[in-house]
Amino acid sequence: MKSNRTILTDFILVGFSFYPQVQTFFFIVFFGFYLLTLIGNLAIMVLTWADRYLHTPMYLFLSALSFSETCYTMTIIPRMLADLLFTSRRISISGCGLQMYFFLGLGGTNCIILTLMGYDRFLAICNPLRYPLLMTNMVCGWLVALAWAGGFLISLVETILIFQDFFCGSNHIQHFFCHMRAVVKLSCLDSNRKTIVVTIISVSGLLGTFLLIILTYVFILSTVLRIPSAEGKQKAFSTCASHIIVVLIHFGFASIVYLKPESSGSEDTLISIPYTVVTPFLSPLIFSLRNKDMKNALRKVLGKSCTLSK
Repeated sequence: MKSNRTILTDFILVGFSFYPQVQTFFFIVFFGFYLLTLIGNLAIMVLTWADRYLHTPMYLFLSALSFSETCYTMTIIPRMLADLLFTSRRISISGCGLQMYFFLGLGGTNCIILTLMGYDRFLAICNPLRYPLLMTNMVCGWLVALAWAGGFLISLVETILIFQDFFCGSNHIQHFFCHMRAVVKLSCLDSNRKTIVVTIISVSGLLGTFLLIILTYVFILSTVLRIPSAEGKQKAFSTCASHIIVVLIHFGFASIVYLKPESSGSEDTLISIPYTVVTPFLSPLIFSLRNKDMKNALRKVLGKSCTLSK
């Protein structure tokens, strides 16, 4: 127990106060990213709902990922934008706990949905004849529900572990949101052991889902290489290309955040930007630009809109 310390009732998010001269610039840039992220993800969800041709497991998983990432950004970025404009950065302990719970839960859900998307491609390429029976829309819905349940179950364990004790000492969180490492440091009890346990849970979740994706693509690659025609190989690879790129970006940035050694607060803040701001922005962009079905659906919707306007 850290002796002679006052028990805390709220926190202050230090955020980007390390760089007061560029906070307005940060606000403009992050607001632009956030707006484009919302537009991209909402467009994917609307197109998937509007075009019956996209009512397949592949696009239902993509729509579920877009919805999850929309919620994911809403837990962090609006609060971060407000803190860039106003000097009061206080957040209650309960508010901090809720933010961490939803951030970790939605982050875990994203990882599981990306894994399910890899499994969907595995079934489509390695078991094409049985695919319509194995992966129906109902099965897809149940898998997405399990992804949400799994992500938030892990998040609940981590959040309870972090917030089960009192906090004392400085109430300054050296981050722009309630990042678990930054919050654990303020625990009245020994924070080192708790940090290790929470890190192990997070890393296990990341590595577990990533290794499952790698395993599915090992089977996919072995199947594609046996396809005799070059056109067939190219078609098979094209259906996986966007997913592979998003997986590499998502897990690459996440590994930097959770596997790197502890550093100063300002460095942690900057390193977390790609994972919380850039990755959700790139995902809908990559899936949309590299997908002919999505482009065709957009043309149909725009065509109907033009016809109605006339």
